[in-house]
Amino acid sequence: MKKRITSTPFVLPMTMTLLALASWETIVRRSFLMAQGTCSLAEYQRMVQEKAAATRSSAMTILRGGSPATIMAPFVRRARANARRLRK
Repeated sequence: MKKRITSTPFVLPMTMTLLALASWETIVRRSFLMAQGTCSLAEYQRMVQEKAAATRSSAMTILRGGSPATIMAPFVRRARANARRLRK
Protein backbone atom coordinates (compact mmCIF):
# COMPACT_ATOMS: atom_id res chain seq x y z
CA MET A 1 0.00 0.00 0.00
CA LYS A 2 1.29 3.45 -0.89
CA LYS A 3 2.20 5.84 1.87
CA ARG A 4 0.15 9.03 1.51
CA ILE A 5 1.52 12.42 2.48
CA THR A 6 -1.38 14.56 3.67
CA SER A 7 0.26 17.33 5.66
CA THR A 8 1.99 19.38 2.98
CA PRO A 9 0.41 22.53 1.54
CA PHE A 10 0.62 20.98 -1.94
CA VAL A 11 -1.71 18.03 -1.35
CA LEU A 12 -4.96 19.78 -2.24
CA PRO A 13 -3.60 21.55 -5.36
CA MET A 14 -2.07 18.27 -6.57
CA THR A 15 -5.32 16.42 -5.88
CA MET A 16 -7.27 19.01 -7.84
CA THR A 17 -4.76 18.85 -10.69
CA LEU A 18 -5.06 15.06 -10.88
CA LEU A 19 -8.85 15.37 -10.85
CA ALA A 20 -8.83 18.00 -13.60
CA LEU A 21 -6.56 15.98 -15.89
CA ALA A 22 -8.35 12.67 -15.39
CA SER A 23 -11.77 14.31 -15.76
CA TRP A 24 -10.71 16.07 -18.93
CA GLU A 25 -9.49 12.82 -20.47
CA THR A 26 -12.62 10.95 -19.42
CA ILE A 27 -14.93 13.66 -20.78
CA VAL A 28 -13.10 13.76 -24.11
CA ARG A 29 -13.13 9.99 -24.51
CA ARG A 30 -16.81 9.66 -23.55
CA SER A 31 -17.74 12.57 -25.82
CA PHE A 32 -15.97 10.81 -28.68
CA LEU A 33 -17.94 7.62 -27.97
CA MET A 34 -21.18 9.62 -27.95
CA ALA A 35 -20.29 11.41 -31.18
CA GLN A 36 -19.61 8.06 -32.85
CA GLY A 37 -22.83 6.61 -31.46
CA THR A 38 -20.94 3.79 -29.74
CA CYS A 39 -21.49 4.78 -26.11
CA SER A 40 -23.32 1.90 -24.47
CA LEU A 41 -26.23 2.09 -22.07
CA ALA A 42 -23.94 0.61 -19.42
CA GLU A 43 -21.52 3.52 -19.89
CA TYR A 44 -24.32 6.06 -19.47
CA GLN A 45 -25.47 4.29 -16.32
CA ARG A 46 -21.90 4.16 -15.03
CA MET A 47 -21.63 7.95 -15.40
CA VAL A 48 -24.51 8.45 -12.99
CA GLN A 49 -23.69 5.66 -10.55
CA GLU A 50 -20.03 6.60 -10.12
CA LYS A 51 -20.90 10.21 -9.25
CA ALA A 52 -23.43 9.04 -6.65
CA ALA A 53 -20.91 6.61 -5.14
CA ALA A 54 -18.16 9.25 -5.01
CA THR A 55 -20.56 11.73 -3.41
CA ARG A 56 -21.53 9.19 -0.73
CA SER A 57 -17.86 8.44 0.01
CA SER A 58 -17.01 12.13 0.21
CA ALA A 59 -19.97 12.80 2.50
CA MET A 60 -18.79 10.08 4.87
CA THR A 61 -15.30 11.60 4.85
CA ILE A 62 -16.77 15.02 5.66
CA LEU A 63 -18.69 13.53 8.58
CA ARG A 64 -15.48 11.96 9.88
CA GLY A 65 -13.68 15.31 9.64
CA GLY A 66 -11.42 14.53 6.70
CA SER A 67 -9.13 17.01 5.00
CA PRO A 68 -10.16 18.64 1.71
CA ALA A 69 -7.80 16.35 -0.22
CA THR A 70 -9.29 13.20 1.33
CA ILE A 71 -12.78 14.52 0.65
CA MET A 72 -11.90 14.82 -3.06
CA ALA A 73 -10.10 11.46 -3.20
CA PRO A 74 -13.14 9.34 -4.24
CA PHE A 75 -13.71 11.59 -7.26
CA VAL A 76 -10.02 11.43 -8.21
CA ARG A 77 -9.91 7.63 -7.93
CA ARG A 78 -12.97 7.17 -10.11
CA ALA A 79 -11.89 9.71 -12.72
CA ARG A 80 -8.43 8.15 -13.01
CA ALA A 81 -9.92 4.64 -13.22
CA ASN A 82 -12.31 5.79 -15.96
CA ALA A 83 -9.52 7.40 -17.95
CA ARG A 84 -7.46 4.19 -17.76
CA ARG A 85 -10.44 2.03 -18.69
CA LEU A 86 -11.48 4.23 -21.62
CA ARG A 87 -7.95 4.25 -23.06
CA LYS A 88 -8.33 0.56 -23.94
